[in-house]
Amino acid sequence: MVIQQAKQVWKKADAVCFDVDSTVITDEGIDELAAFCGKGKEVSQWTTRAMGGGISFRTALRERLGIIGATREKLHKFIERSPVHLTPGIRELVKRLQERGTAVYLVSGGFRRVIQGAAEQLNIPDENVFANRLQFDDEGHYCGFDENELTSDSGGKTKVLQLLKEKHRYKSLVMIGDGATDLETFPSAADTFIGFGGNVVREKVKAQAPWYVTDFKELLKELNPTSQSGVIEKGTENLHGASEHLLNGVNGASEHLITGVNGKHYI
Repeated sequence: MVIQQAKQVWKKADAVCFDVDSTVITDEGIDELAAFCGKGKEVSQWTTRAMGGGISFRTALRERLGIIGATREKLHKFIERSPVHLTPGIRELVKRLQERGTAVYLVSGGFRRVIQGAAEQLNIPDENVFANRLQFDDEGHYCGFDENELTSDSGGKTKVLQLLKEKHRYKSLVMIGDGATDLETFPSAADTFIGFGGNVVREKVKAQAPWYVTDFKELLKELNPTSQSGVIEKGTENLHGASEHLLNGVNGASEHLITGVNGKHYI
């Protein structure tokens, strides 16, 4: 019964929010960046400690980024040499949702500059991406992250979804992801949650998700791509104006480098 209810919400969804790491893409961005900077083992050990509980997402993020200490130049090289790998089936699923007129968002605790590559491949506009921005000084040294981003703290994804529902009056908003921070968006913000285990299986999510899948083809099949007459159904295109930038705290979708105050810059 629970699965059927989730499927009904999915079929009539007017907005879908995807987690990114291990969901839209096959890897975990922070682990990949850490390995690229020669800090993979240290970050992995700290992540294991953090998963023991009692530590906020922001604290875990701050500690791991401090260990990595990537410069702006190092980050750019990482992006150039380590292109994102989309999870099989995600491109077709997002395309189908967009054809139906369903708004698609990426909501991640990862890094905006890294996620941008996935968003571009999926034709998801910058204003529909909610993620964290790293902070660098005038010399390009890492000096923190933008703590004003909702996704930089515990419960951030839930807050993003709540804001989206308030702003656009979505009636059937679905969250899809592999992790506990995705699961916690339901039922306080998402109308249903779909757990995804195509890249990594997290037992808590698998046990508690109303609907759990391991292949995006399962979701695509449920969308019923043809009507009774055999004609592909398409909805009107969703248009989200520049005001979305205010919601996400980002101005200038075409720019990845944003100048902050006191000689600090966000990427």
